[in-house]
Amino acid sequence: MFYYISGELAHVEANLAVIDAHGVGYACHTSLASLAMVSVGEKVKFYTYLHVREDVMDLYGFADLNELNFFKMLISVSGVGPKAALSILSAVTPDQLALAIATEDEKPLLAASGVGKKMAQKVILELRDKVAKDTIPTAKGVSSVKIAANDNYSEAVAALVALGYSRGEVDTVLRSMDISGLSTEDIIKKALFGLMR
Repeated sequence: MFYYISGELAHVEANLAVIDAHGVGYACHTSLASLAMVSVGEKVKFYTYLHVREDVMDLYGFADLNELNFFKMLISVSGVGPKAALSILSAVTPDQLALAIATEDEKPLLAASGVGKKMAQKVILELRDKVAKDTIPTAKGVSSVKIAANDNYSEAVAALVALGYSRGEVDTVLRSMDISGLSTEDIIKKALFGLMR
């Protein structure tokens, strides 16, 4: 129904931004990351999702389109509602979430309030193929998170690119290391150590 709402940020509360658009205050449930990007009194644009049920009509909005895309992916997971999705996006950035899914690392998801091991595993299981097959748009352009099945090297490269390193940097560092027999997670750790030198 609404693609975005643009106007002055009139009020904020925990996980809520009120946007005054031509005299109407739209209450957008949002993440802590989106709230950190804006200030009361400034003009903002929030990309929105209208969640409608029998007894509820809630508007969710994000200062970043990539965050909205991940929100939609999260609520497509069975058992993950908008509140849980918002909690996850308040604990991790979209890039960190893509990395956690690509490397099947539950820890970042478990940092979110109200997210247990079972839900974290379900998110990883159900979104792994989406993150592998889709090209995920980011605020800076397009970052490809394509992953070849059962290829630890490709998974590690995809995860490091999602973190913001260039493909060239990653390839150069990994070529200088012996990574045979290492798990994806170990390759990433070793590469990060090399990239931070």
